[in-house]
Amino acid sequence: MMGGQLGNGTLPPLFENAAASAMEGLGLDSRALGALGPNLLAAAAELQNLGRVGNQGAGNSLQMPHVDPLYLQYMRSNDALSESTMDRDYLGNSYMDLVQKAYLGALLTSPKAQYGAPYLGKSGSLNHNYYGNPSYGLGMSYPGSPLGGGLLPNSPIGSGSPGRHGERSLRFPSGMRNLSGGGMGSWHSEAGGNLNEGFPSSLLDEFKSNKTKCFELSEIAGHVVEFSADQYGSRFIQQKLETATTDERDMVFNEIMPQGLSLMTDVFGNYVIQKFFEHGSAPQVRELAEQLTGHVLTLSLQMYGCRVIQKAIEVVELDQQTQMVKELDGHIMRCVRDQNGNHVIQKCIECVPEDAIQFIITTFYDQVVTLSTHPYGCRVIQRVLEHCNDPKTQQIMMDEIFRSVCMLAQDQYGNYVVQHVLEHGKPDERSAIIKKLTGQIVQMSQQKFASNVIEKCLTFGTLAERQALVDEMLGTTDENEPLQAMMKDQFANYVVQKVLETCDDQQLESILNRIKVHLNALKKYTYGKHIVARVEKLVAAGEKRISILTLQPAAVAT
Repeated sequence: MMGGQLGNGTLPPLFENAAASAMEGLGLDSRALGALGPNLLAAAAELQNLGRVGNQGAGNSLQMPHVDPLYLQYMRSNDALSESTMDRDYLGNSYMDLVQKAYLGALLTSPKAQYGAPYLGKSGSLNHNYYGNPSYGLGMSYPGSPLGGGLLPNSPIGSGSPGRHGERSLRFPSGMRNLSGGGMGSWHSEAGGNLNEGFPSSLLDEFKSNKTKCFELSEIAGHVVEFSADQYGSRFIQQKLETATTDERDMVFNEIMPQGLSLMTDVFGNYVIQKFFEHGSAPQVRELAEQLTGHVLTLSLQMYGCRVIQKAIEVVELDQQTQMVKELDGHIMRCVRDQNGNHVIQKCIECVPEDAIQFIITTFYDQVVTLSTHPYGCRVIQRVLEHCNDPKTQQIMMDEIFRSVCMLAQDQYGNYVVQHVLEHGKPDERSAIIKKLTGQIVQMSQQKFASNVIEKCLTFGTLAERQALVDEMLGTTDENEPLQAMMKDQFANYVVQKVLETCDDQQLESILNRIKVHLNALKKYTYGKHIVARVEKLVAAGEKRISILTLQPAAVAT
């Protein structure tokens, strides 16, 4: 919101009417408007300035403040914006009036009301210090909003995250709203009331401001959830859990369990849950894992929940591992292609016995090349190659890779799969890939992604394979045309440097003699300079090695 100077202390007619309407809907006397004092007047003045900007019309280049598109969707779905005011040219007065009225109505609503409007802070000004970008939207949640709506349907937890209530309420920035499917309905509390309904406790304030006192876990009894949702409080609990007594651990466990699902999706609370999976007793870990039942998929697709799922898969017993993994059945490809879910699939492949995840592996059959060229899928394929030892699975995977190895080598993601096979695969698999690439070494070296694959061939190939690659780079004529072209190329010059690093003494001498002829010419080229510097260093090192070898026989003779 654009900051504005305070006016003359009176509300313009627009705000008087909007305020009267909003207060009438709340059952308040319109005379109470004047009692709201300078806080509302300041907000009104800001919005009035905003209105002046909007009045300049849609024809100019001035950009409107960012408004959450989901908020507009909510207003449309509730007939808050009529078609007469939401036409294609909505940047004029009618649009601004509606936004202003909606925001003013939120200000007049109690902090505990359904839409969770920002609090008027203790300083008397609007609190925009939520986590993230204060200029995004209006700082207000609404039904269907990722900020206000719950993440897990049919959960007994109250709406939102425990960190979203209070003056220092925690809000996720727009870039962190990768909530599965958008708003999925509110978490209605059956325990009565929301978490931390008022301002933060004086205990948390004291903890954050008192740098001299050394707090213990027992001292925050009754405030564990509140501390867990705070950046410094969460870190404190994590550190203390590592050395906590049984009584302290039980106290923390009993407080976080009723709000476990909410903490799992909290930016700071998820770390406390993870730490409890590591340091809780076996019965506690089991009980905590039981809370995941029915929510594994949704948590796997959420930024913070996916970390909790990964930690749980690492530490729980096999029966609970199997139960968790089964909830992903039918959604494997969705998870693989998700920026959060792919990590859960990788963890399943790493930690769960192969026979319990066969339904995951078979999903990838005939999809290996497609997944290998995906930013997240390529990671999953590498985990399969590492951890799945079933001969049938390995054969299916490698056959698909071999058929498309040249294409994969040049792909921005597929090249990592080919590199992985060269580095970690069986000798016959490595040789098969090098054989496929032979004859295209120079062209591949000049390609941004394939050049990395050629470097891996030089690093992990056999001596004979390396010699064949070098011979192809040197060419068959004295003109050294392929090598010269590679030395000048922005990508291939790194392959030539890798040749100098990996070849034996006999190869090195031959290559250096061929390169030294062109050193002066190479100095004219940007990428040739790298080769010049490398060659000069290697020449110096080679001369030193030769001098040592010549001195040793002399020393023996004496």
